[in-house]
Amino acid sequence: MTTAHDVMHPGCERLRINENLTDAARRMAELNVDALPVCGQDGRLKGIITDRDIVVKCIAKGKNPTEVKAGDLIEEAHVWWIDADADIDEVLHQMAEHKIRRLPVLENKELVGIISQAELATELLELVEAISSTSQ
Repeated sequence: MTTAHDVMHPGCERLRINENLTDAARRMAELNVDALPVCGQDGRLKGIITDRDIVVKCIAKGKNPTEVKAGDLIEEAHVWWIDADADIDEVLHQMAEHKIRRLPVLENKELVGIISQAELATELLELVEAISSTSQ
């Protein structure tokens, strides 16, 4: 059984809830990613911020990204995540049902990784190749 832990990008970087959006954008650029999880002072997942969130919810509204904090953009009520032991079918179901491109992975309530569409595509390609090679 393939689990969320098997396909996640481990040890993902995260933003602090009080980090400003200029620093958040700079970190995304340095890491070459388009989104980062946001964690509170307690280290617990609070949400995810994308580069698009910064543009649409801050810059396009004329706000100064140096003054806006990561916590100002997240919607804690809508934090989707998956347990590290969850089956890949549940990962696919959650992402499809909630129409999300990234899914944080938690283990014992701690953020341990993130699954993106890219990780899923790679995993599915390997699965198809494995099936093809056994049927020949």
